[in-house]
Amino acid sequence: MHTYLDNAATTPMAQQVIAVMAEQMQQDFGNPSSTHWFGRTAHTVMDQSRQTLAQSIGAKPTELQFTSGATEANNTAILQTAHSRQALGRHIITTAIEHPSVLKPMAQLEQEGFTVTYLPVDETGQISLADFDAALDDETILVSVMMGNNEMGSHLPIAAIGTRLAAHQAWFHTDATQAYGLLPIDVDALGVDLLSVSAHKLNGPKGVGFLYRRADHNFPPLMRGGEQEMKRRAGTENVVSIAGFAEAVRLISDQEKADRQAKYLGFKHQIMAGLRAADVAFEVNGTVQADALNHVFNLWFPGVSTYALQTNLDLAGFAVSGGSACTAGSLEPSHVLTAMYGAASPRIAESIRVSFGSTTTALEITQFTTVLTKIVTRLRKK
Repeated sequence: MHTYLDNAATTPMAQQVIAVMAEQMQQDFGNPSSTHWFGRTAHTVMDQSRQTLAQSIGAKPTELQFTSGATEANNTAILQTAHSRQALGRHIITTAIEHPSVLKPMAQLEQEGFTVTYLPVDETGQISLADFDAALDDETILVSVMMGNNEMGSHLPIAAIGTRLAAHQAWFHTDATQAYGLLPIDVDALGVDLLSVSAHKLNGPKGVGFLYRRADHNFPPLMRGGEQEMKRRAGTENVVSIAGFAEAVRLISDQEKADRQAKYLGFKHQIMAGLRAADVAFEVNGTVQADALNHVFNLWFPGVSTYALQTNLDLAGFAVSGGSACTAGSLEPSHVLTAMYGAASPRIAESIRVSFGSTTTALEITQFTTVLTKIVTRLRKK
């Protein structure tokens, strides 16, 4: 019996999503760019899905561009904004704890001569708005700040930044991959111009996402070829996965988002209570706050190797992570923990990330806490 507690990496597809995708594969297999009945039928499915997804963030359907996921959306937003607006300035602001699909395009832009300011974070994984205000200048053309962190769950002040940029030339991009499906999102209320998401974080399929781009914000396509996606992204659209993505979003009402947040916060307290009852020494990386992304829980067990703990939990039937799945195969330490606690902190090599999902139960958390307690105690005795 295996228990999955790595939902920040990916989530299992909902049965309703699988059913919708199976129907699409069997019936609506046409190319949505074709003008015959099969193509028109597929195009209608795509249009309906785009409408559903646009409504979920308070956007117009024409402002959504389907992508292969958030990585492509982030790369498109960052690189194409920088290249198309560099006559206005060559300064960009981001944070030290962004996903690699943001940080690596930033590194490329630095090599091209752009100046990038990486805002530091405190030990809660939060940026300072004073630091942001100090960094913003007349040369700033792009700000990219994630909505919620994938390793800590810290919820960054997107609306406050949006207010600050309302009268500024800089375009505002947010990677909302972890927050989408958990937090209510309205692009106008938040003041964002660009927003990236991926379907597989909310019980949808892998390999599909979208980039929201405000209607009057134009730049050349990153993907060159045909004229799909209103000439903004070449390549035949993945209609089956797009339909599954829309179905996954239909399953999550605003009330369901709030209910999940409350349930996940309860799981955090349940684990902490169990560890304290067993007198197991631990600390929370970041904080436990109701307004965080509560599906992510990062714990430090002093003196216990991340690798050893993760491996032993896996052998016991519990899937957790040592950090971002996108860097799990790397020997590099977590850049998020490093930014929060410093490169010399023992937390970097002694922490695990537990992340909950819609199918996680209180019984599973009880069983996990019992096993976690035993493994940590045993590893400390060695």
